Amino acid sequence: MNYNTSQFKNGLKLILDGNPCSIVNNEIVKPGKGQAFNRVKFKDLITGKTLEKTYKSGESLEGADVMELEMQYLYSDGEKWHFMEPESFEQYDLSEESMGSAVDYLVEQDICTVTLWNNNPITVVPPIQVILEVIDTDPGLKGDTAGTGGKPATLNTGVVVQVPLFVGIGDKVKVDTRTNEYSGRA
Repeated sequence: MNYNTSQFKNGLKLILDGNPCSIVNNEIVKPGKGQAFNRVKFKDLITGKTLEKTYKSGESLEGADVMELEMQYLYSDGEKWHFMEPESFEQYDLSEESMGSAVDYLVEQDICTVTLWNNNPITVVPPIQVILEVIDTDPGLKGDTAGTGGKPATLNTGVVVQVPLFVGIGDKVKVDTRTNEYSGRA
């Protein structure tokens, strides 16, 4: 299926240079003279690189046959991260490159979105909010609830997040995976 420039929208998956890409930003430019064109920013779903291209109004690109499925994260053996599709119990594994920053947020049993292209998993999006445990941070101060500044805390997945001063080792905290920010106690 081909998509015309008038159908371009953020999140649309297209084939570009043989790889599936997702539109990150689509800007329609109407110059004073000449034909209108689209300035499109893509994210390559295989390499993770961002590309910017322009297309004349009316041009079309081939749609990428990708599927986004909810899958459960099972475990990592150090080289691959293993996921299971809960309906069919079919298992998929991804390399560290394909995992990207999702590695920092996944705990076994978490449900995340896995993108398949030609039935091969290519990217993982962790849940927006994850609950992780603090394994290392400086001791908190009694009575400090103003939340000024905060302190770094290492969580059980290895990611470091700024947390309020009252958070201690062993506390479970909610983290926003889009911004890597503390968003409350769990």
